[in-house]
Amino acid sequence: MRAINKFMEMVVVYATNGGAGAPPCRRRRPLDSTLYAALATVGLMATSLAPVSAAAPDVRERLSLDAGWHFTQGDPAGIGNELSYTNMKPWMMSTANAFVKDGEPVARPGNNTGADVDYVQRHFRDAGWESLNLPHDWGIKGPFNTNDPGETGKLPCWGVGWYRKHFDIPLSDANRRIYLDVDGAMSYANVWLNGHYVGGWPYGYASWELDLTPYINVAGDNVLAVRLDNPKESSRWYPGAGIYRNVWLVKTGPIHIAHWGTYITTPEIHAKAATVDVRFTVNNDSRSDARLSVKNEVYALRADGRIGRHVASITSNNLNVAAHESGTFESQLHVGHPKLWSLQQPQQYVAVTTIQQDGKNIDTYQTPFGIRTIQFTADKGFLLNGEHVRLNGICDHSDLGALGMAVNVSALERQIEILKEMGCNAIRTSHNPPAPELLDLCDRMGMLVMDESFDCWRKGKRPNDYHLLFQDWHERDWRAELRRDRNHPSIILWSIGNEVPDQGTSRGPHIAAELTRIAHEEDPTRPTTAACDHIDSGFDGFNTNLDVFGYNYKPFKYADFRQANPDQPLFGSETASTISSRGEYFYPVHTNADDGEQDFQMSSYDLSAPQWATIPDREFAGQDANPFVAGEFVWTGFDYLGEPTPFYEDGAPSRSSYFGIVDLAGFKKDRFYLYQSRWRPDFPMAHIVPQCWNWPGREGEVTPVFVYTSGDEAELFLNGKSLGRQTKGPSEYRLKWNDVTYQPGELKVVAYKNGKPWATDVVMTAGPAAKLVLTANHKRINQSEDELSCVTVTVEDQNGLVVPLADNLIHFQVSGPGEVVATDNGDATDLTSFPSPDRKAFNGLALAIVRGRHKGSITLEATSPGLRSGKIEIEAR
Repeated sequence: MRAINKFMEMVVVYATNGGAGAPPCRRRRPLDSTLYAALATVGLMATSLAPVSAAAPDVRERLSLDAGWHFTQGDPAGIGNELSYTNMKPWMMSTANAFVKDGEPVARPGNNTGADVDYVQRHFRDAGWESLNLPHDWGIKGPFNTNDPGETGKLPCWGVGWYRKHFDIPLSDANRRIYLDVDGAMSYANVWLNGHYVGGWPYGYASWELDLTPYINVAGDNVLAVRLDNPKESSRWYPGAGIYRNVWLVKTGPIHIAHWGTYITTPEIHAKAATVDVRFTVNNDSRSDARLSVKNEVYALRADGRIGRHVASITSNNLNVAAHESGTFESQLHVGHPKLWSLQQPQQYVAVTTIQQDGKNIDTYQTPFGIRTIQFTADKGFLLNGEHVRLNGICDHSDLGALGMAVNVSALERQIEILKEMGCNAIRTSHNPPAPELLDLCDRMGMLVMDESFDCWRKGKRPNDYHLLFQDWHERDWRAELRRDRNHPSIILWSIGNEVPDQGTSRGPHIAAELTRIAHEEDPTRPTTAACDHIDSGFDGFNTNLDVFGYNYKPFKYADFRQANPDQPLFGSETASTISSRGEYFYPVHTNADDGEQDFQMSSYDLSAPQWATIPDREFAGQDANPFVAGEFVWTGFDYLGEPTPFYEDGAPSRSSYFGIVDLAGFKKDRFYLYQSRWRPDFPMAHIVPQCWNWPGREGEVTPVFVYTSGDEAELFLNGKSLGRQTKGPSEYRLKWNDVTYQPGELKVVAYKNGKPWATDVVMTAGPAAKLVLTANHKRINQSEDELSCVTVTVEDQNGLVVPLADNLIHFQVSGPGEVVATDNGDATDLTSFPSPDRKAFNGLALAIVRGRHKGSITLEATSPGLRSGKIEIEAR
């Protein structure tokens, strides 16, 4: 325990995207061996940066391999269980030998497994398969099936899928190394090239790399074949299906920086200078020993991602790496007057590592990183650069709503922008390694990250979940995640698991200790944690195997934990789980969750939570009474596909959750403003609940009104008449007027702070629906980067008021070089397939997501019978 406390009191500093490879002089297999074991590494180097100098022909290239794939579902007839994980396991495990330190590497069997399957063969005719580009989620297009489990979204994401890709390698690449980098494929992936088995990886959230070099057909056609197998009952939420993250072709010379081959730390930071330590691993895949020079340079990274001014450099000479071996080396640089990475100014740098042989540049590798300090303390919580920062965090699953699991940078960026508007400053990647693009955005936009690994260990939660892989793969998956992610300045915590059932068992503490040890071996600059739902885990010794302890839904135990563990930092790793539907209000208003539901919707008065959870106010009070708590991660930032608590019964129409502060379409629920009132106390805001004052037939009936405000008091008016002024008391986070009787007209609140007017909000009775109004988050999109425009459609009356209960059917039509890729409305019970151009409004709003096919002007028109249509112009660049 003392060792952990000492570790936690250290001021730790850090970097951005790479990872150390093998230790010095690890023996590597000869290149000409037919049993060459592809040393799979995971994730990828950030090569979207502008090059520092012109590249020599054999300097690395990193090319998108997303375009031009063919896809089909199901295996060809007659293969039986030949490609099952049980049979493929030794080949797949040998893929990950580079991440084995605690056990023996797995020898790859000698035969070419799967070579007799038609789909892997180079000359198989796949012209009849579906043509598509990656990232791809085959389940998201539906159709929904109410008889399928609501837990996984009622979408058809299970079964086998095959992908094939034809590509050319020019003759000029004859002496180069060729790698396939896969950011994520769901799941049990196996890869063949030109009929030869290359390797595979079972964990669907992992990133990994395969060496294609032994099987490449230079100056001719090459065919990749990828098989995925998504078992049923393997997830508690919608996992998606397919190659749902980006895929890359990486070309290097025979001597090159290893995959994730850099690890950057900043062990000393002062106002006048910071020490930057670059550890780098060089692979020598040539047949000759090599004497090398390696130059490390540091540049400032501009906000647009381009390389800025040069700030430091150092050259290491006479570095020797034997043939077919790898060597790890270190260099130290000094950055004068460093600009620290922070939430307000997320300044990044980039380390450029260049290998030279005989005076010639033979490889260049770029690693973005940040200079900053982090510290968790038992008394003060979390410190960033020595300053206290309360963790105003949320948890999120990986799906992007109507887009499914298919990664899109602009959709992720939209989510972060919405979260930052709320005052959120941290994201927990529940419950798995995230997409690399999410971490890149958090680095750039100033968002902290709790990077999570597993939803279970040895004991599972579902029959086919990760517990089947844990024994063989946890070290491989964990080390891969750590090496991929450890250079990101946004990451402040490594989470080794979520609500693992191994809590309370004799083996639980031992597993926690092992995972923490591995994390400290790969990255000693960050603490570990776990999201613990067992009360006893904070007292029975499980907690002593973690650097920072996380409690799920236990604000009532914070004080007891501190008394028992006075030296261990504590935070709310998962909080609230309040459930609501945007724009739904039920009367009378109840505090019991079971009474706050109707027609498979939940009331938006924000008073409903499952029996194991709490409303936000109780968590706020628990933290305020125990200010040593570092903060919280709310379940969840956005609604997500699957897990529609409390509507799990057979035949229930719910296809997505109700936990989100923001709904599945990205529209803010009332709860957004409750958190904003707490997380942005200096931002003038007031928000009335309900946001609907259209209740025909309820005239004269009691209709409670709540107000969320960052002010300290407020006065409510109905049709100009004051209904009284209220002041927040201790542990009060919302103002309530419980006896308001409904009358049509205007409901207005005026909030005050320190006795002065602070903010107002008005809700008015709207007239009949008259028109559709379109607004876009982006009116100019870059079609070459797959940038999306999210267009909100508002149903309004003649005077421009939102019609709060409108459910008009809307048809979307595009003219010009674009397409509507998906529509949504945030209604958890809407089973219209996401690609449909027809979508009902839900409580006055609907969403259309537009993509450009090529450059030009796109017109999106929304029409609905009896309403004035709406149009918007979007320019695709």
